[in-house]
Amino acid sequence: MKNQARIARRKFTNRMFLALSVAAAAFGLVWLAFILGELFYNGFAALSPAIFTEMTPAPGSPGGLANAIFGSVVMSLVAVLGGTPLGILAGTYLAEYGRYGRLAFFIRFVNDILLSAPSIVIGLFVYEIIVFSPPDSSLLKVCRASLGDYCPVGHFSGVAGAVALMVIVIPVVVRTTENMLLLVPNGLREAAAALGAPRSNVIRIVTWRAARAGIVTGVLLAIARISGETAPLLFTALNNQFMSKNLAQPIASLPVVIFNYAMGPYEDLHALAWAGALIITAAVLTLSILARLLENKRS
Repeated sequence: MKNQARIARRKFTNRMFLALSVAAAAFGLVWLAFILGELFYNGFAALSPAIFTEMTPAPGSPGGLANAIFGSVVMSLVAVLGGTPLGILAGTYLAEYGRYGRLAFFIRFVNDILLSAPSIVIGLFVYEIIVFSPPDSSLLKVCRASLGDYCPVGHFSGVAGAVALMVIVIPVVVRTTENMLLLVPNGLREAAAALGAPRSNVIRIVTWRAARAGIVTGVLLAIARISGETAPLLFTALNNQFMSKNLAQPIASLPVVIFNYAMGPYEDLHALAWAGALIITAAVLTLSILARLLENKRS
């Protein structure tokens, strides 16, 4: 009798928590459906070819988001190209060389802080280092001596925005790379070492190749993470109403344009903000689906 009562109580507890979990998931999915429905309804209504061909307009004038899309793509590309090698190398060190060392413990600790740090704090940090550089700072002197008018230090610039996004990319790639390399069986490393391969060749030919899909997944997730960041760009790249290809000057970005237009009182700019939000959402969903497909392929 006691065993039957205990079993009945456990079944009841299991069903209760299962019902609560399903209810919580359904509650979140309902609100997500409302948000996506509103986004798709207003975003598709505002989409037109002019969105991708014309510059951001003044209130009451026709226009598009071409310069903002260009600026976001360029800054994200520079951030990924700069942050991905650093993240992969750091993750490789943590997984292959200093797995149990004190330096590796310190790097993991700092990386976890960067992962959880608010993006606005990162933007303020880059603003203080690059944008708000005092006239007598050594960084500003060296930059102006080498680049002249093309120096991105001492004022808002696309380079500052790319650096802020790169700081966000690095910890994501570090964590993903380390986790993927730790999943590679040690037997593969030992087999390659038994054949006389140097450790660098074992990492480059064996472990990196085995973890390639997972590392690419981490890079895609990092791109999805930075594609909608607004706060770091407000303090670094600022904005530009025209098509600017000079990264040493302020440059437009899609998240900042959406923020500015959504805060304004003009309905035509609100429509452009909805269209920009739809573009970012579609890009993030596409990258997330690609990351999921690569993860399934790796598994």
